[in-house]
Amino acid sequence: MPYPYHISDINKRATDDPKGFAEECEAIYNRKVNEAAASIFERIPMCNVVLLSGPSGSGKTTTAQKICDAINKMGIHAHTVSMDKYYLSRDPETAPRTSDGEYDFESPHCLDLELLDKHIDELSRGNEVIIPHFNFNTQKRDSEGEFPLKLSSDEIVIFEGIHALNDLLAEDHPEAFKLYISARSDIVNDGDIYFKRTWTRLLRRVVRDDFFRGMGAERTLGMWANVRDGEKQYISPFKYKADLLFDSSMAYEVPIMKKFAQDAITAIPGGARREEELHSVRPILMEFAEIDSKHVPKDSILREFIGGGIYDR
Repeated sequence: MPYPYHISDINKRATDDPKGFAEECEAIYNRKVNEAAASIFERIPMCNVVLLSGPSGSGKTTTAQKICDAINKMGIHAHTVSMDKYYLSRDPETAPRTSDGEYDFESPHCLDLELLDKHIDELSRGNEVIIPHFNFNTQKRDSEGEFPLKLSSDEIVIFEGIHALNDLLAEDHPEAFKLYISARSDIVNDGDIYFKRTWTRLLRRVVRDDFFRGMGAERTLGMWANVRDGEKQYISPFKYKADLLFDSSMAYEVPIMKKFAQDAITAIPGGARREEELHSVRPILMEFAEIDSKHVPKDSILREFIGGGIYDR
């Protein structure tokens, strides 16, 4: 279990030496990235496929790309493929539904699991596959954005997505290296949990959706209950099947996210669905010192949520 962060320590470091605090946190993160890359490297003779899973807001995309960079430095060429590319074209007749009849966007059955399974097998054998493309604007699969992929003996691929470790997929590939990533550390005050780890991911989602997806905090909150239900049903039960558990939280994160999140929260209209949940976080955010985002390096996982990074989201 990861150690919790202490708000008193966070605020002292954020006030006294924000630049040094940020550099220290990023160095710890990069050390974990290098350790994950080394573990994957050791398994390459047995399998050239990695399955990386984690709930929403975990930083899967950036971490997968950072691991690829670390593996490339070891002389092994690494690719990363988002499992979002394998979404099925939405069909009202066959789309999975929640108990209240709404589309179940969190269900693994939204993915073309059969094609994913086939591609993992083919890539493991050294055969070429065509990675599909899903157009989120039209909610349909299309040919634009497809690309071929074939692995030689000195190449690996990381498939990253929320359902990468679900038994519906991973059970057929016991040889694959399995990695689970999430913000797993709480922030405590006088021994009590003060800022929950799930709030870290919620802040990330609120800020990212506001910046890059045209979704205000109100809409993100409206989806959050279904997101959390999906995690408990489809993601969390499989995390301990991972070869490695990766904590993507950083001690200096809340002081960085504070201003961005407060702006998004302030814009929530009165009476919005689940408004109370995020507004309850706001006074706690006020207790954190603030760190200017100029101290966040371009390759940081935090750039996945606040922008300005070197990796594609």
